[in-house]
Amino acid sequence: MSAPAAPAARSPRAVRLTALTAQVNAAVVVHCVHAAAAAVALAALLGTSRHGLEHPRVALAYGVLIALGEAGGRGRRSAGAPAEAREPAPVGAAGTLAYALLGEVGREPAAPGPAQVVAVVLAAVLAGALGRPPARDHLARRLLTAGFAALCFQPLHACGALGRWPGHGPCYAPVLLLLLALTALCDAVLAAALARARTGGPYGPALRDELRALPGIGTAICATAVVMSLAVAVAGLWALPVFCLPLLLTQLSFRRYAAVRATRRQTIASLARSTEIAGHTPAGHARRVAALSRATGRELGLAEADLTVLEYAALMHDIGQLSLLDPVPAGATELLPPAERRRIALLGGAVVRQAGVPGEVAVVVECQADPFREQPVAARIVRTANAYEDLAGAPSCGPPHALERLRLATAHDHDPQVVEALARVLARRADPVTGRVPGHVPGRAPGPVARPRPGSAMVRERRE
Repeated sequence: MSAPAAPAARSPRAVRLTALTAQVNAAVVVHCVHAAAAAVALAALLGTSRHGLEHPRVALAYGVLIALGEAGGRGRRSAGAPAEAREPAPVGAAGTLAYALLGEVGREPAAPGPAQVVAVVLAAVLAGALGRPPARDHLARRLLTAGFAALCFQPLHACGALGRWPGHGPCYAPVLLLLLALTALCDAVLAAALARARTGGPYGPALRDELRALPGIGTAICATAVVMSLAVAVAGLWALPVFCLPLLLTQLSFRRYAAVRATRRQTIASLARSTEIAGHTPAGHARRVAALSRATGRELGLAEADLTVLEYAALMHDIGQLSLLDPVPAGATELLPPAERRRIALLGGAVVRQAGVPGEVAVVVECQADPFREQPVAARIVRTANAYEDLAGAPSCGPPHALERLRLATAHDHDPQVVEALARVLARRADPVTGRVPGHVPGRAPGPVARPRPGSAMVRERRE
């Protein structure tokens, strides 16, 4: 059976055009979201200044709650944080939604109106970010979701529609939950659009990750907002701090979980650097392969949990070289014979299994030298990213020809879809003017490939 023809390599002009188009599209999406948030904020400030601040004591109480929640959520989510911890300030988000759903305080009318809701939220978020500028994406999402929730609820409450069927009696709380579900969906759409513009990759998987995170902390935020709205309507403003306590405890639990995840990632990164310290791989090699692998996995639509496993495996893909007496020249395992690559991969998998990381990571490391049809998707991505890094640093190949070499090997070694996804990632990272694709490390020169004789010291394990 003849091998399939390799896809044609892109010309430098096509690479530059693709990179420039991606950058322009991303900038347009971000600017449109920010411009919409700025327009909503400006309209809210003008409307509030024109009609005055209604119920200032209530506005102050909610503003203080939102500001304290934002100040307590100063730590922003990192790439390795769990999906449930996407909302950096859940108390502030719950306070925002509760104020948007406010109709009464102590059985007295106290509806603020959509413009006042947005104005108070804007002032509270800026006050909570005192001493540091707030993240513009976070501020834009907070203003747009607050305006959406208030615009859906306040007109219905003002005209008395919620006092009639189907919003009266026991159905009142489900109606509020429905409004907050729509608001959460709106926020997920905005978050996915901004994430896609910032990091690249298809929009569908980004939206899927945002929607998957909603049943976690998103459910707690919406439930707390509804409970606070109902409790304040009956008991008054003192109910705000009381009903915020459960969400505050939930936030602390998520933070501890995120801290454990961050510690694990730091441990894996430190273990991955051991090959660099021992002189087996060039400085920064594991970090670059992990970055390329994660970006390629996102391009292929992998879920957040799969991206985490992929990143861990990419960081530790060369850990098997610690078991070799003689280092591989420049750590370029892609240039070794298949038998040597397989031995190093198996040794690496054995080390990973003893490091206390998830078993999926060890499986990915062990499969590095197998044909791509026998590999899981994560192993295909790590192998292709590592091969590009090795070939891009070789004087005989370099970045311009590395992708071409990978495309020529798609019959057996590399998955064509992974290679093309990597090509799109590199195109977005390319310089829009020169078309230069990053990957070549100055000063790295693998030199001629050493072909070890059977039984040579290069493939002997350490006996210490």
